[in-house]
Amino acid sequence: MNEDKFNGKGNIYSKYRPTYPRECIEYLYAMACVTERSVIADIGSGTGILTALLLEKGNPVIAIEPNAEMRHIAEADLHLFSRLTSVAASAEHTTLPDQSVDLITVAQALHWFDRPVFRNECRRILKPSGHVALIWNSRDKNNPLVAENDRMNRKYCPEFKGFSGSTPSSNDEGDFSDFFSGGYKEKRFANDLVFDLTGFIGRNLSASYAPKVGDAQYETYLTDLEMLFEKYAVDEAVTMPNFTECYIGLV
Repeated sequence: MNEDKFNGKGNIYSKYRPTYPRECIEYLYAMACVTERSVIADIGSGTGILTALLLEKGNPVIAIEPNAEMRHIAEADLHLFSRLTSVAASAEHTTLPDQSVDLITVAQALHWFDRPVFRNECRRILKPSGHVALIWNSRDKNNPLVAENDRMNRKYCPEFKGFSGSTPSSNDEGDFSDFFSGGYKEKRFANDLVFDLTGFIGRNLSASYAPKVGDAQYETYLTDLEMLFEKYAVDEAVTMPNFTECYIGLV
């Protein structure tokens, strides 16, 4: 089951995964005609990185997350938001009522879903003319640091198949013609990531495929990450070119 992929990684995920630009949030609100009364379902909400941005806008947000560890972290971090509803459910079976949601957001998670089944679930829970927004943080695969990081992961991480959130030019994650109905809009926002050594290692360890403490390759992986950081660091920091990509449309 995909909900187990991040077991034991909730805290490091919450601490080191990047957020999303405010401009991206403003864009999807405008494109989906979101008002303060609009109900948003953030599906595959994880530790609540996107959920927090939506709650800050004042909307009621239903966070759907099957992984208990990640869901509990989000609930603890966001407990002051009275308009948060946290639900233990999957993307394919949200348990939400029919036609109860104005906007569905999916950040960094669609690749874990059964896409056809999820699409049907979106159609069931969305109100008429409700939109779905798919959002990713995507590394620039042409950057030397990103390319070396990719090669390192292929060496040490058997489950690594490429960075999630890849751009349309890098794999089929960017083609959503089988998901959206009648076309969709897409927009890219600059969102470069700057890491110190701790942040760089933490970002890599937060991935589902990364070795965990006690794994055979864990210590060697850390050593090579440190060497990679030192190779590209300027003033004790590295900059990883990154884009936030938003795809929005009807299903």
